[in-house]
Amino acid sequence: MALESQPNPVGGVVFFERRELDQLMRLYGRMVAAGEWRDYGIAGLADRAVFSIFRHAAEAPLYRVEKHPALARRQGAWAVFGQGGQILKRGHELAQVLRVFEKGKFSVVD
Repeated sequence: MALESQPNPVGGVVFFERRELDQLMRLYGRMVAAGEWRDYGIAGLADRAVFSIFRHAAEAPLYRVEKHPALARRQGAWAVFGQGGQILKRGHELAQVLRVFEKGKFSVVD
């Protein structure tokens, strides 16, 4: 089996690097200031890291930004999922994937 198809070959947890967290938190800060988002959650799992974005803390996440290192050579390690689980954007670079949140490209519906 190829190394890229294994969830995490070192047996640890996948997590975000400092640079990636900086990008995620800058976006989160802008969206909170705009009144769109209210809370977030971060999870490090065996096969992926997840940054969940909430409108209200007691609800399911509006969006999930996921890092899947095993998919890096194929479709890209990064993906943004909507509330229903649909893939909104996928790619090889975090900045590219986060462009799905640029003004005018999406709107939050209550």
